[in-house]
Amino acid sequence: MSVVYDRKTSAFTLHTERTTWQMQVDPYGFLLHLYYGSRTDGVMDYLLPFADRGFSGNPDEAGADRTYSLDVLPQEYPFWGQGDYRSPALIIRDGAGTFGCSLKYKHHTIQSGKYSLPGLPAVYADENEADTLIITLEDDASGLKAELLYGVLPSCDIITRAVRFTNQGNRRIVLERAFTTSLDFTGGDYDVVTFYGRHAMERSTQRVHACHGIREISSRRGMSSHQYNPMLILADRDASEDSGRCWSMQFVYSGSFKGLVETDQFNQTRMQMGLMDDLFSCPLAPGEVFIAPEVIHSFSSTGFSSLSHNLHSCIRKHVCRGYWKDRVRPVLINSWEAAYFDFNADTILRLARSASGLGAELVVMDDGWFGTRNNDCEGLGDWQTNEKKLGCSLKELAERINKLNMRFGIWIEPEMVNERSRLFKEHPDWVLAVPGRKPVRSRQQLVLDFSRKDVVDAVFSQLCTVFDDVPVDYIKWDCNRSVADIFSHDTADQGKVLYDYMLGVYRLLEMLLSRYPHILIEGCSGGGGRFDAGMLYYTPQIWCSDNTDAIDRLYIQYGTSFGYPLSVTGSHVSACPNGQNGRNTPLKTRILTAMAGTFGYELDPDKLSEEERIIIKNQTALQKELAPLIRDGFYYRLTDPMVSPVCAWEIVSEDRSEVLLFAVMTELHGNMPVSCLRMKGLQPGCMYREMQTGKLFPSDALMDAGLPLPCEPGEYHSYLFHFKCN
Repeated sequence: MSVVYDRKTSAFTLHTERTTWQMQVDPYGFLLHLYYGSRTDGVMDYLLPFADRGFSGNPDEAGADRTYSLDVLPQEYPFWGQGDYRSPALIIRDGAGTFGCSLKYKHHTIQSGKYSLPGLPAVYADENEADTLIITLEDDASGLKAELLYGVLPSCDIITRAVRFTNQGNRRIVLERAFTTSLDFTGGDYDVVTFYGRHAMERSTQRVHACHGIREISSRRGMSSHQYNPMLILADRDASEDSGRCWSMQFVYSGSFKGLVETDQFNQTRMQMGLMDDLFSCPLAPGEVFIAPEVIHSFSSTGFSSLSHNLHSCIRKHVCRGYWKDRVRPVLINSWEAAYFDFNADTILRLARSASGLGAELVVMDDGWFGTRNNDCEGLGDWQTNEKKLGCSLKELAERINKLNMRFGIWIEPEMVNERSRLFKEHPDWVLAVPGRKPVRSRQQLVLDFSRKDVVDAVFSQLCTVFDDVPVDYIKWDCNRSVADIFSHDTADQGKVLYDYMLGVYRLLEMLLSRYPHILIEGCSGGGGRFDAGMLYYTPQIWCSDNTDAIDRLYIQYGTSFGYPLSVTGSHVSACPNGQNGRNTPLKTRILTAMAGTFGYELDPDKLSEEERIIIKNQTALQKELAPLIRDGFYYRLTDPMVSPVCAWEIVSEDRSEVLLFAVMTELHGNMPVSCLRMKGLQPGCMYREMQTGKLFPSDALMDAGLPLPCEPGEYHSYLFHFKCN
């Protein structure tokens, strides 16, 4: 059992293969955090900092002991109301309208297997792969019960957290803040690593010192956002890819969130993640339950690479589900950058026929096939085939594509509606809109009120009418705006609308997956605006970014790799000059960059030269050969493209017998020095044969001295080296 309770010391210890998490119920009933780090035995209560601190209050239970203050002590789930002035995980307003509570330990449960969360995505595991600890805390005055849920997955070095709140009192309680998790560190000097960006340039890395005050990332947009990914890393100042301690928090949720790191007056550090508390106020009637979504924790004492391996394994094996979880994804071609809105059935058939000759296996008809949709100002919400535009039925088109030995995919954006649509004209009250105010439009779209069951059911019914009749193999689920007008006609309490909206999105996804289990759904929100573990529970891959420029993608995919495996990263080859930034990049470089993902094409094959068609056909065949290794191998970042003239990464098979080394030159200068790449994860004492040249290399030298790249004139050269242990 990975969960141990010591009755003598009232300490709870959670063990994974390489890590330990420990907390303790103190004599007053408060749950204190003791330790999260490398695996160890014993009780670490010696780390508790008891001291008489001025202006740090003492709870009544401590009597005259002025050395006991929750303003200083590390807590497992800090709350407002007992003298801790640091960032609380929980703020409640009770039936009398007063703020604060006093959560005390009541009891606990230890069980085999991993807990689940009804209506919410969560890490899952077989009974022999995980254990669950449930610690029940209660506030006697208000009647609030908070159950801290811990899932321990030893082999992945993963510990998950969620919180289940129940109002056991006889008066209403309001949750004004309900974070999922909090970690306190009584010592240390740390950096904070976050992943920021914008549409078409997501998940850039930022590393800053955790100095005094609060470092925060957040989203108020109703989605996890392009601007900040819901993932935090706290690291030793000298931590690198291969050394140093680092702790991560990854939110299994796709809506508004907040993550923060606070360094207090005594140089103690608090790290937290949970639901965004701005625009949030959750009333709990007597007997009502609310669940704070899950956070995935991991720790590495050997740098960022090991931390990423833990998270990649967890996402691949314990978040992604269903038919496509462990399958190589089909090579696809998407119609968007080939035709945009200007297409008919013949256009899609031509695209499928031409791409099939290059090795593609799936053609995706993007936006524009339904309603009156010929631009982005109309038709959204009317999920009926525009047969006049296509020139045939959707079923006929799909069957004709299938006869080409190609699979058929389709684009949808079910959460949104245009005002110039039949759906909006018939049901204007189905959108999120504040009464008496003009709406905030984005891309000429409004947001459907998915907090309402009837709205979700109506959209589901429309989609079923399409998918029940048409052999669809793939769905691209898009979401092209943030939420601004937060008001639902279906509730008197607006403070939980965004949370309920996200539950509605998850419910629709779950219904679709249950009805069509073999359809591959790719998540998308203007590219990577909702790239999070919550969506990956339903969509085993996500379009990484609307920016398909290979060089920009190197930076986007670099940041993405810290928390998410290549198997979930949608990455395609597009035409040049690139549609987003006008850059020209060699075709080989575009292809090798797209191999660090699910792989596909965003171009018109008929506009390619014969030489380009041959390159694509050969490289697509190579990608199919290497796809299982790319999907399941250990991923290593060899350089930081923000500071290095080369972006390089490596994929190593689990048994270390096979290795792929990718490199792209991102800078060009006169008389360039040689870039030498030190490889990682090889089997020591072995000789590796490079498969293209047949040359043998000693593994220890490759890891110590490295592999020099050729010095060639010209921009953006790229290289792929394929090694096998001899």
